[in-house]
Amino acid sequence: MSKDMPLNSLGFAKRPEDTRVVVAMSGGVDSSVVAAELAEQGYDVVGVTLQLYDHGAALAKKGACCAGRDIHDARRVAETMGFPHYVLDYENIFQEAVIDEFADAYLGGATPVPCIRCNERVKFKDLLETAKDLDADCMATGHYIQRKEGQHGPELHSAADANRDQSYFLFSTKPDQLNYLRFPLGHLHSKAETRALAAKHGLPVADKPDSQDICFVPNGDYASVIEKLRPGAADPGEIVDLQGNVLGTHKGVIHYTIGQRRGLGIGGRSDPLYVVKLDPDMHRVIVGPKEALATRTIPVREINWLGDTPFTSQKEWHLSVKVRSTRPPREAIIRPLSETEAEVELIVPEEGVAPGQACVFYAPEDSRIFGGGWIWKGH
Repeated sequence: MSKDMPLNSLGFAKRPEDTRVVVAMSGGVDSSVVAAELAEQGYDVVGVTLQLYDHGAALAKKGACCAGRDIHDARRVAETMGFPHYVLDYENIFQEAVIDEFADAYLGGATPVPCIRCNERVKFKDLLETAKDLDADCMATGHYIQRKEGQHGPELHSAADANRDQSYFLFSTKPDQLNYLRFPLGHLHSKAETRALAAKHGLPVADKPDSQDICFVPNGDYASVIEKLRPGAADPGEIVDLQGNVLGTHKGVIHYTIGQRRGLGIGGRSDPLYVVKLDPDMHRVIVGPKEALATRTIPVREINWLGDTPFTSQKEWHLSVKVRSTRPPREAIIRPLSETEAEVELIVPEEGVAPGQACVFYAPEDSRIFGGGWIWKGH
């Protein structure tokens, strides 16, 4: 193709019909709209849906992203728009890379975020390799995040719609993956725009509700899933205070989360108590006053750095960080200990910081994401 040819909407100097794009289709409205829009623009679209686990009749419900219904919905969208669609069996990979670690992290007193591991270890690794095997020029997803060309190559930026932004779940995207990925919905300003596009294309999923749950945790019932994966995790034990005094008993560590106040069954006290730590080895739930939840210094490891200069090139990075997907970024100082480890100091202490959650780095002045890492031990 001529070097003078203008770049198409996916950033390639060739005609859309000569550009193959694999679209990761979950069966939901977002990825369906991405596939339909690209197909209408004339791209050589190939839809791929992952079968991630044997959901069985019990989980074939609306609102869980990997159920059998979703595979059917993705196939119908492909038929409507006239492009090929494949279903890949990734059950073993998903079990090893996501579900097992989820169970172990939860039992370790962490609050795991399996969607990040799924993006990192399954979608943006194995599926991305599959897309390359299919000779695709790039892979597109329905995530609400933006990829922008910067001076030093592609950069990751928050979505235009702050309410839909999924940057917290995508911080571990590597620079070479970012080269290959495209996020066509990141610039949209509301979910209503996405649904309007779905209706315009006559897609059967235009009114499909958003998925709320972790796909393999139906109805948000973590405890029953962990119990099946790790028998014995529901063993009863003691509720103790910070000095080790026994205040009561519990029905299993898996039923508690850091920061929890209600349902502890140890009422009658003047000051409310909160879960500040879980000790699954001793079958103990440790409780304390609200101030015991406040954390200023957070150890972070497995850092994925997306800055223009090496992470260790500065003693300190003054950035904003998010320690939960639902909280706004807060001012912090990040001190590298190695290329993949750091100590993060929050300018204002945060409550309920738990191991197993992600700590994501943001530019204080704009929408750019500088990567992030995993919180790995409590206070």
